[in-house]
Amino acid sequence: MSRCEGLSGINGVIRPGIVHRIDKDTSGVIVVAKTNEAHMDLSRQLKEHSINRKYIALLEGRLKEDRGIVDAPIGRDPKDRKRMAVVSKNGKRAVTHYKAIEFFQANTLVEASLETGRTHQIRVHMAYLGHPVVGDLVYGYKKQRFKLKGQMLHAKILGFMHPRSGEYVEFSAPLPEYFVNILEKLKHNI
Repeated sequence: MSRCEGLSGINGVIRPGIVHRIDKDTSGVIVVAKTNEAHMDLSRQLKEHSINRKYIALLEGRLKEDRGIVDAPIGRDPKDRKRMAVVSKNGKRAVTHYKAIEFFQANTLVEASLETGRTHQIRVHMAYLGHPVVGDLVYGYKKQRFKLKGQMLHAKILGFMHPRSGEYVEFSAPLPEYFVNILEKLKHNI
């Protein structure tokens, strides 16, 4: 916990410095603010949707289109309040841009960019397209081909204007080993 000393206290002692979160069982990069001023500036950028966020996801099935935009409002699922869903009533605008990186026999690897940032946005939008994220037990298939502890969704790139210098900075995280291993199996049709 000594590494958390001196971080922004805006979110209290439980989540010091955390500006935004990624879904449980999603890997990748997040941003943590050291000072309250930086935290407020980064939160503003997040609210204005000016932070560049790119994710890598492995989807069930083969997409028909190699790129597209899902512009569909997300809100609480009226049938299950623990889930989110594309809804026509009481939803907030949600926009996800996606493009295929690689097609496999029964899967598609995509890069998804967020224009907005709603809870479970990529997972909900991809399921809405009929191609849920592999390993997603909430929005995807109940029976999974691979033994995973989470969904195949990775926060690859996070870019923003640095709160102090005003310069654009970008950070990336490599795919975790389990993700790479699954992709290798798919490439070799295992």
